[in-house]
Amino acid sequence: MSGSHHLRNVQRLDDQDILALSKCLKNNKRVTGLDLRYNNITDEGVGHLAELLQEESLALRSLDLTLNDFQKNGAEVLAKSLECNSTLLSLRLSGNKMESRGAMQLASSLQDTQSVIAFSIVLKSNRTLLSVDISRPLLFSLQEEWAVHFSDMLALNSSLVELHLGKMGLSDTGMERLTEGLRKNHGLRYLDLRWYELTHPPHHIFHTRTNVLQHNRVTRDGVRFLAGLLKQNPSLEVIDLSSNRIEDVGAMYLSEAVALPGCSLRELSVCSNNIGRKGLLSLAHSLAVSTTLSHLYIWGNLLEEPVCQAFRELTSSGRLPAEQTDVSAYEVDGRVFLAEVFQRLRKHYNRTNCSETDTSTTSNTAAEPFQKHASSTDSNFPPHTSEPRVPLQSNLRPPHTHQHPNRL
Repeated sequence: MSGSHHLRNVQRLDDQDILALSKCLKNNKRVTGLDLRYNNITDEGVGHLAELLQEESLALRSLDLTLNDFQKNGAEVLAKSLECNSTLLSLRLSGNKMESRGAMQLASSLQDTQSVIAFSIVLKSNRTLLSVDISRPLLFSLQEEWAVHFSDMLALNSSLVELHLGKMGLSDTGMERLTEGLRKNHGLRYLDLRWYELTHPPHHIFHTRTNVLQHNRVTRDGVRFLAGLLKQNPSLEVIDLSSNRIEDVGAMYLSEAVALPGCSLRELSVCSNNIGRKGLLSLAHSLAVSTTLSHLYIWGNLLEEPVCQAFRELTSSGRLPAEQTDVSAYEVDGRVFLAEVFQRLRKHYNRTNCSETDTSTTSNTAAEPFQKHASSTDSNFPPHTSEPRVPLQSNLRPPHTHQHPNRL
């Protein structure tokens, strides 16, 4: 029932549609997943869904409300319904206008219940939520009160496996608060702190001043707290820091933590972080010595030739398989360069059966795309999904002039 599709026009649902739908589902024991992304659901419609979630006989395990129109009142009602619900496994709320109060109410409810979001069909008999996706909540404050409440929640709720905080306006101060809670949490596996991206955003989403203010802006100072956490907390396996600004020093903090024998980090994305030669070479070195890190994504940084050579050695030696990074090396006139490969960090630690898949059709080439799937030999992760490569012969995506010559 998603209100957006990139191939056809879709009629969007409103509050009255949700009222009718909730009545139909009250005694329905077969529907386990509900995808309501990109519709026109307001606080009123969320109230109907909140009443539905309190039904004891409800079979619903997964609910996706990404990019609707409900605000803080709807978020509060939904949070209260979670206190009475022990069956929902997956709840996605990203892209709604919850503001600080709604987000804090949600965090407060999660302290008292073993709830979070990320639906996995394997967990049908499990009564605890596993993952929270609250990315892009359209907050209108830069105080980061939500970070304090989420830190408290993380300190108390160790059943949480996956946490998405993309485009929350997270700063170094907020990162420090979060790591305080994460030091007491030994269940979290996936931490998403990237600037939030949409595969097929609706037409009404624009880059307004509010959106710019909500870009995560973690720098080297914030990453220092995260790196310190990695040295002490062995549970984190996937971290997405894409489109922040950690620069060389931040990358070196991460490299130091990753190289330690006790670090369990397997997948890391630092795309578009203004990292230069020193930081990228330190990451390459840490990957060479790490026994756990298997996926590394670096595109959008300053890829000088020594960096290109280092990553060519990693890929050619098999230490960094081509399917587990977003760059591919090539040589022109004896010089090594890196081209972008359309592969990204997995979007979710566990898969859901009612949400979008990770097969983004972002290729802009006429060549026939192909996909590869790879999983680490010592990992029990679901297979990593890659996006189509763009052949180097295609000029539809020109290389950056400071990284590639104009000879292709």
